[in-house]
Amino acid sequence: MRSSTKPLDEAARGAAIRHAPVEDDPPGADALRAFSRSLPMLLLRSHQAVMAEFRPILRAHGVTEQQWRVLRALTTGPSVRAAQLAELTLISGPSLTRILRDLEARGLIRRSADRADQRAARIALAPAGRRLIAAVGPHSERRYREIARRIGEDDLQALYALLARVPERLR
Repeated sequence: MRSSTKPLDEAARGAAIRHAPVEDDPPGADALRAFSRSLPMLLLRSHQAVMAEFRPILRAHGVTEQQWRVLRALTTGPSVRAAQLAELTLISGPSLTRILRDLEARGLIRRSADRADQRAARIALAPAGRRLIAAVGPHSERRYREIARRIGEDDLQALYALLARVPERLR
């Protein structure tokens, strides 16, 4: 219960207003969908199932999932700005800073100042990082082939296409 007579701010007003049915909404449109049809949960379960296929490979080569994500992103060009790397890998700035420090200490990456902006860092694979990618690559590709066999190549290609469209359409 509100003790103040002040009007609700916009956020509170939005939270207080129930979704007004749209003319095209089917009956019960505001009912919570079944948990088994929760898109975020289905995506998380799929992510976990896929990563369970790759974790043993990464573990055997001494890298975490996030470290591997960074190393893989660095294969997209000769070097990448740190901010762009965070965007590519979906890793927060503070976490990326820690990961880069660890990878650099292991000699897997190298940092340099960006020629256009000396305040920005550019990150590149070091020779040891390239060797690690080359060592993991064949195992990873075998795992991809096994996933394609189990899911079906056509379904897997359709899944790639659909997943690529999701972020584009939800912007």
